[in-house]
Amino acid sequence: MPLSQNEFYKLYNEYKLLVYNMALHYIQNIEDAEEITQDVFVQLYNSYDDFRNNSTIKTWLYRITINKSLDFIKHKKSKKRFFIFGNKSNSENDLLKSSNFEHPGILLERKEDAETLFRVINNLPDNLKTAFILAKIDGLSNPEVAEIMNISISAVESLVFRAKNSLKEKLSIIFEEYYKNHKIKSSK
Repeated sequence: MPLSQNEFYKLYNEYKLLVYNMALHYIQNIEDAEEITQDVFVQLYNSYDDFRNNSTIKTWLYRITINKSLDFIKHKKSKKRFFIFGNKSNSENDLLKSSNFEHPGILLERKEDAETLFRVINNLPDNLKTAFILAKIDGLSNPEVAEIMNISISAVESLVFRAKNSLKEKLSIIFEEYYKNHKIKSSK
């Protein structure tokens, strides 16, 4: 049965912040998160007949948002790989330098730390990144994450564990380098 305009607006008003915030966790850019939010709700409207009630609308919207966000990231990375500042580049470092971090929930003085954290999160494999964002940033329970990702609860626990270990390892390397660079500069 097609979605009426009133039903659509009700769903939009109920879930727009959830969708926007989830997109923002992936993208860290306000305008891009707004664009993804629009795309998600266009897909909701156009695909509502395909919704089978195997899950909740909330779970379905999470899945759509995650897929749209991951597609957006892949598309953006492929564009950047071919053309960064007028030069071809395959360097991940160039890709990271060219991104613009913009997250309204981050205080200005903590922006550099948050940017570093999100850069490392963004380099996790998609399944680790998704499990970590849903569980640790969005604060969803493992059963909720399992339903959204369509995996078992033990798989969620494993993914979150692996994501946390990977983040810890990568961040310790970054902070070690930062400490060495600042120690060298302060001793001059």
